Amino acid sequence: MKVCDIMTHKPVCISDEASLKDAHQLMQSRNVRHLPVISETNGQFIGMLTHKKMIASVLSMLNKYGKGALDRKERYTPIAEVMETQEQKLGLDEPLTIVVQYFIDNKLGCLPVVDDQNKVIGIVTSSDFVKLCQRLLLTQKSL
Repeated sequence: MKVCDIMTHKPVCISDEASLKDAHQLMQSRNVRHLPVISETNGQFIGMLTHKKMIASVLSMLNKYGKGALDRKERYTPIAEVMETQEQKLGLDEPLTIVVQYFIDNKLGCLPVVDDQNKVIGIVTSSDFVKLCQRLLLTQKSL
């Protein structure tokens, strides 16, 4: 099996020009935990913002500045200051045996899938692997 067999196509992405508040609202409204960050100028993948990283940043702001300043700090904190700039990306034909080991070794929750122009075309998350496991277990059960 390959990445293209389990990935989520056309994931919700966010611009590197967006604020932390924009990301917070987007994650809530679209019910996602991972946002590939793309360049406003050329649309290429440049980083990843995870729910875990966003929450850690918001809690840090809350502790440092207090509840009254939180909204303002979120609105003026660029995604670029908070996102993970990871080197690892996947192609459509990457074997899942390699990808799952990478997830385990690096304790990742997601990896972007990009095309030859470094444009995000999908995302593989730990949830995608759980869904695959469910399908395989149900197939085995019916045998």
